[in-house]
Amino acid sequence: MKAIKTSVVALFALALVGWILYAFYIAYQPQPIKLQGQIESQQYSISSKVAGRIDQVFVRKGDTISKGDLVFTLHSPEIEAKLEQAIAGQKAAGAMEEEAKNGARTQQIQAAKDKWLKAKAAAELAEKTYLRVNNLYKDGVVAEQKRDEAQTQWQAAKYTESAAMQMFKLAQEGARQETIQAATEKAKAAAGAVAEVEAYAADTKISSWFNGEVSQVLLHSGELAPQGFPVVTVIDTQDTWAVFNVREDLLGHFQKGAIIKAYVPALKQDVTFKVTHLAVMGDFATWRSTDSAQGFDLRTFEVEARPITQTPDLRMGMSVAVELAP
Repeated sequence: MKAIKTSVVALFALALVGWILYAFYIAYQPQPIKLQGQIESQQYSISSKVAGRIDQVFVRKGDTISKGDLVFTLHSPEIEAKLEQAIAGQKAAGAMEEEAKNGARTQQIQAAKDKWLKAKAAAELAEKTYLRVNNLYKDGVVAEQKRDEAQTQWQAAKYTESAAMQMFKLAQEGARQETIQAATEKAKAAAGAVAEVEAYAADTKISSWFNGEVSQVLLHSGELAPQGFPVVTVIDTQDTWAVFNVREDLLGHFQKGAIIKAYVPALKQDVTFKVTHLAVMGDFATWRSTDSAQGFDLRTFEVEARPITQTPDLRMGMSVAVELAP
């Protein structure tokens, strides 16, 4: 009996010593390195390039929207007034272009012709008068002064006739090609001004350019929206990735193109990611002091990794945990 008890105690002591040794062995084994990151998603801001007062917002936080869905509208009396001005300017420029292309009216051409005929008749009369006075001068009946006056009046009448004839021809020909071209270009400029204001007017009805989920509604009906200020923000839940802050001595695990498996606590499952981008972070608070004998410090890099397979339940802000072999 004594021998049996001694054997049992020895076995127990041996087992205890073995367990203690194993515990020490496990305790001094290198522990896996754990890194925590988070899920990020592509985020878009929906705004207007014109300022105005919010008329109506058609979405709420959490709504799923598609490209082309109306998000909000603006009320802008200033744009409406500018559009009326631009349209009026376009009509005026178009009328001037038509006037230049059509040339003078029929009545204007007839009036110019009548003036030329009148001047022509006056020139013929002045010529006859000069010839009569000249004959009388040759006969010694009138003074030379009278002959010179009649001659001058005849010459002046001929010039008046020539000027009237040129005005008649000008009315027949209409505007010069350069004038017509200038009028045409002014009409185009006026049409461009209308198109510009119409574009601004169209931008008072803002539709989504993206598919996604509304994350924030920053302004509501009646509030003033400055130019370019985001009114609604949208998250693309299909475009997600994980972000880790990794010390540079661990970058060997995160080479570009590397495949890593990470645990997502919110989903209670592992997700496989592929490293797509590495970038050093700013100098502030990213240095980690090492042993001064080694003579250098360690910087921190931002690592982005995208899921290999589509995981619809991944949401922005979820935690992601990675274990690295020591």
